Amino acid sequence: MAAKFELYKDTAGEFRFRLKAGNGENILASEGYTAKASAENGIESVKENAPKEERYEKKETAAGKYMFNLKASNGQVIGTSQSYESTSGRDNGIESVKTNAPGARVEDLT
Repeated sequence: MAAKFELYKDTAGEFRFRLKAGNGENILASEGYTAKASAENGIESVKENAPKEERYEKKETAAGKYMFNLKASNGQVIGTSQSYESTSGRDNGIESVKTNAPGARVEDLT
């Protein structure tokens, strides 16, 4: 199965998207958007920025886990990863986004 973006509405009524790897694992999630078009623009921004190493912000959580944010050219966070147990897990997650996001199809679940 190929990677895909899922566009959905959360329980608060906001539009969100997540990037799922071919194995079904969530590898990137968005913030909530009030307008569907804004979430769709977010997906396009992820596709555009995913291949660019300098767009990734690597972080350590307060719990000592590792995660990353993908940022747009204006510095705004457009996607956030899950938490990983190791830096290598996080770095593999980044590579997965770089590889999968640009060509991922969008499944509209709204």
